[in-house]
Amino acid sequence: MDIPVEFQQKIIGCFREEGEKWLAALPEKVAHYAKQWGLTIQGPFTNLSYNYVLFVEDTQGQPFVLKLGVPNFDCRNEMDTVRQYDGKGCARLVKADREEGVMLLERLSPGTMLSDLLDEEEVVRIFLDTWKAIRRELPTERQIPMITDWAGSLTTYAAQANGNQEIPIEFINRAQEYIYKNMEEPERHELLHGDLHHENILYSEERGWLAIDPKGVGGDPCFDLVSFMINHLMEKPDPRTLLEYRVNRISEELHIDQIRLLETAVGLSTLYACWAIEDQSDWQDTYQCAVWFNELLEEKRINAITL
Repeated sequence: MDIPVEFQQKIIGCFREEGEKWLAALPEKVAHYAKQWGLTIQGPFTNLSYNYVLFVEDTQGQPFVLKLGVPNFDCRNEMDTVRQYDGKGCARLVKADREEGVMLLERLSPGTMLSDLLDEEEVVRIFLDTWKAIRRELPTERQIPMITDWAGSLTTYAAQANGNQEIPIEFINRAQEYIYKNMEEPERHELLHGDLHHENILYSEERGWLAIDPKGVGGDPCFDLVSFMINHLMEKPDPRTLLEYRVNRISEELHIDQIRLLETAVGLSTLYACWAIEDQSDWQDTYQCAVWFNELLEEKRINAITL
């Protein structure tokens, strides 16, 4: 079975000994669920991250996606979130083994990613339609992480920096302030996808554009706009102008206070940069987006005072 070396390294780096055991058992686990659920394995996805994902078919030749993750809270929370979406705005969950971290999901065909579209106006429109389609109340029957739980990583980063941090400590403090400030109204809190960007919005000929791979986190709905706004910027000729366009278009379309949107964007993009530093991956572009968000925020505040 093809298990890319890069994927193995990522799993071991994240899950250590537990990840090594999971990888060793993975071929047997795939074979087990293929037999139990009557599936023919066609091959793995090429863009694996922290789950092993395969194209499969059932005995009638119907296509599905088999997704296996290291069994933990995050994996179970994703299953529960997909189940809560119930196929509305999101790919359907067909079967699951919650304790083993295994899901059989609807396969979206042709599965075109939103990133494949070139017209930015159309891309923003599709994103917003998808964002609206997956709005849900917080679940009452289960506990999910909140954005404030995620923000604990900023505290950890600040404590470990010891004056040698890549991101200035005052910027970290500002990001924390904005996150907590915009989480102070519980009546605004919703179930959030948590990672809604171009690669997690796919096209189905039968059902249109749908979300995949939700994280399942609670918070102000503005936080669910940030991943998209910072994605696929730096390869464009004028990324800052494009970022400003997205901010303006989204705030106008959703009638969201732009200062609130920009504060959540500064907070969450800074958090993403800290996570990237922790994972020893590229963080500079994400932090640059946080800086641009902050510049736009300051400009917006100055304009508000002069009006």
